[in-house]
Amino acid sequence: MAMADITVRGAGIFGLSIAWVCARRGARVQVIDPYGAGAGSSGGLVGALAPHVPENWNPKKQFQLESLLMAQRFWAEVEATGGVSPGYGRTGRLQPINDERTLELARQREVSARELWRNQAEWRVCAAASLGPWVPPSATGYVIRDTLSARMHPRRACAALVSALAVMGVEIQPEAPDQGKVVHAKGHAGLLELNGAFDKTVGGGVKGQAALLRFHEGEVPQLYADSLHIIPHADGTLAIGSTSERDFEDGKATDERLDDVIERARAAVPVLHGAEVIERWAGVRPRAKSRAPMLGAWPGRDDHFIANGGFKIGFGMAPKTAHVMADLLLENQDSIPQGFRVKDNL
Repeated sequence: MAMADITVRGAGIFGLSIAWVCARRGARVQVIDPYGAGAGSSGGLVGALAPHVPENWNPKKQFQLESLLMAQRFWAEVEATGGVSPGYGRTGRLQPINDERTLELARQREVSARELWRNQAEWRVCAAASLGPWVPPSATGYVIRDTLSARMHPRRACAALVSALAVMGVEIQPEAPDQGKVVHAKGHAGLLELNGAFDKTVGGGVKGQAALLRFHEGEVPQLYADSLHIIPHADGTLAIGSTSERDFEDGKATDERLDDVIERARAAVPVLHGAEVIERWAGVRPRAKSRAPMLGAWPGRDDHFIANGGFKIGFGMAPKTAHVMADLLLENQDSIPQGFRVKDNL
């Protein structure tokens, strides 16, 4: 077998996406993960590809905007190659506006979105009554509707990438020696490794819990209400999430917080009352110190690279992250923005 040009360690959303783009560009790639694809936080339920608010613009928000705009084509190519749907849909998002101050802010953001999103997507204040039955209760009678948010099913997205990579001749292996340039994309476990390697905290984990309900509403927007993402998936399920827990015992699942999340979702969206809970999920999401993804060369370690810290926005950031990392690995072209660099976490 020919030597690989690129070894990707970690088969979560960052690792799989980087492997896919490198393979598409003609590189020989191997992906290694002893636990299989999507075994960590990428195997969750929620799949909310939701933008940051259009204000106080910075490189992180610009990177995310570009990635969300790339997503439709990215996932269409993955599905066309491998024949597996990631459940992607740019279905938008609705958020209730419950007080006058928030309404005033939302109207200001409507203006800034036109400038910052450059008419490639909208952030609009709408009367809730004009939007039909699928709308969260709103104290002011108004909701924010954005057309940039999208949804996907995280596990199906990982499966779609695995299938597309297999067509390109790339299988996920439990173990193999490093060959060529090595990308470390191992999520929470990888951040703990980096903490040891650099002898300082560069990142850690935040536990998240989510639930999946049997509920089919069709092609409707996701909702963001009472700090919860409520995501109608393409397969007749609906995901609710998620908690953010800093204090947790690894491997010990506790469900008290999740019961509260489900009740809050039912209060925010009354039509969910009676919908059966078909799965509960808990996992630890990787959070770099800078709160942005951590991308680039591993300082002092030739031909080793880091792609980690997706935290809550990994799936939304993945298309752009994959292209930026492929540029660096294959063409030695560094377009990693300020705030995303490994040194920003050291």
